[in-house]
Amino acid sequence: MILKWILKKIIFRPVKLKPNHLFNFIPEFTELTFHPHPNVSLSALHFKVNNPKGILIYFHGNKGNLERWGIIASELTRFNYDVIAFDYRSYGKSTGVVSELNLFNDAMFCYTQLKETLNPKEIILYGRSLGTGIASWLSGQINPTKLILETPFYDMPHLINLFVPKVFYTPHLRFSSHRYLKNSTYPILILHGTRDGVVPFISGKKLADSLINPKMQFVTIKGGKHNNLNTHVLYWDSLTQFIEANGHY
Repeated sequence: MILKWILKKIIFRPVKLKPNHLFNFIPEFTELTFHPHPNVSLSALHFKVNNPKGILIYFHGNKGNLERWGIIASELTRFNYDVIAFDYRSYGKSTGVVSELNLFNDAMFCYTQLKETLNPKEIILYGRSLGTGIASWLSGQINPTKLILETPFYDMPHLINLFVPKVFYTPHLRFSSHRYLKNSTYPILILHGTRDGVVPFISGKKLADSLINPKMQFVTIKGGKHNNLNTHVLYWDSLTQFIEANGHY
């Protein structure tokens, strides 16, 4: 029980922001607030471009808040998509209790709201690290235009058991990305570095190997670590080729 509590604290590492915190980013943006339940509010950022091709919904990693992730997500506007990122419950300005079920339900709620209000032509889901489990689940529900997974894992039990032997702990958090994506037919791009010490390369490769989707490509970034893939030319070249392809990859 103590180990479960410790691991939950490691998996979910929110950093709070004051409700009146002012974000400051170079790209044009607006703040959004979603209310999936009466006593829950989710803080979000909407980075805008002129004549967007669609929207890219960004699901960030397990640590920090939009003060950090907004900078990273905003870089993706270069592909001429509006980019929307939101903080999970208890992260940043968001309220409520974070859990696997709440993450999934909130992702669907935000997606539904965005689809109804923005009426995008295309929807790309982008997940990073922990966010890959959320993006994979939502993709299995909605069949997006495309899905991008940066440093993903096969599922949470496989990831945790790479560090903690099964004899000591059986993970209660699932995030079963391989199961969510097993019937996928939409284009999927998976990016993983060979020197990732947080989500080992073997976990992302296991996920890719489990999929029979002919539109899936796994990109190996040699020497890439967990938080520096965007410093590699191959990362940006792969994103450009994938996003700008007309429905095929």
